[in-house]
Amino acid sequence: MQLSRRSVLAASLAAPFAGLARPARADGAVTIRMGVMKLVHSMTPYFYPRFLPAGYHLEIIPFSTPTDVKDAVVTKSVDYGTFGIAAAILGAAAHQPVVVYGSECNKGMAVVARKGLHIASIRDLKGKKVGILPGTTQQVFFYERLHMLGMTPRDIIEERVGFADMPAALARGDIAAYVGAEPGPSLSLVNGTGKIVEYPYSTPMGSLNMILATHRDTLARRPKEALMMLDMQRKASAYAMAHPAELVSMTVAKLGLDKAAVARAVPNVQLDWQMTTVMVREVKSYAHHMIALKQIRALPDFKTLLDPALSQELAKRA
Repeated sequence: MQLSRRSVLAASLAAPFAGLARPARADGAVTIRMGVMKLVHSMTPYFYPRFLPAGYHLEIIPFSTPTDVKDAVVTKSVDYGTFGIAAAILGAAAHQPVVVYGSECNKGMAVVARKGLHIASIRDLKGKKVGILPGTTQQVFFYERLHMLGMTPRDIIEERVGFADMPAALARGDIAAYVGAEPGPSLSLVNGTGKIVEYPYSTPMGSLNMILATHRDTLARRPKEALMMLDMQRKASAYAMAHPAELVSMTVAKLGLDKAAVARAVPNVQLDWQMTTVMVREVKSYAHHMIALKQIRALPDFKTLLDPALSQELAKRA
């Protein structure tokens, strides 16, 4: 009898983490490599060890850009990764075998201007130098906000700046504003050099930001393991959101960031796990915006990019 995918998933939930075939370490533990961003809203995997089943070892590998994490997933340098949805769409549009099957977070971004400048809205950025990291979720959100206001990227002077470098570039006066990821915006607030122009969550993309992804082969060949990772994402995100002080401490410990800035950033972060119908709709909206902005030439195959099956089954159990 041929089993349907749903039947296989149901069986996986009944005995979710048994019989996984992966290379083991000398101590017998199976090592799982997890790629993360050096950001507040990519901290969830650091809480995984609280919920990690016996017989597994988690190796967390931090990256500076979402494209780096996506590329590590595609090349199987890591088994799973959390990174911005823009990078996932870019990869899928280029026919790379990346699969989004869960959420990492919503929110976590802001448009920040240098304090003392007469910049009260995005319209005031016309003709100003704005720090942006190309290929990121933040860029797409900002471009859509420009479009909503009848502006285009040509109305600003775009400067390529990494997330970690944005607060310092703003403080030095190299740029008038930036489109950043937490805790950068909060650091600029705490050190007195920046002010919030807006949190860009008013687009049809909502506050969608980072996702949980893996290689297509991994999801097909190791569905039980993928389910285990999503279940840890569920538990760890709920725990971190319920214990914000621990989220702050973890971020400071892992990234060496200013504690006051991280504490201010946490309210602008919504850690998550579930791939809801709303999330799927926002991802598709996001891809259409990338087409309009000519960041991709064609829409990705959503049937291969998005796989909500594990999330749906886990939601039933939860």
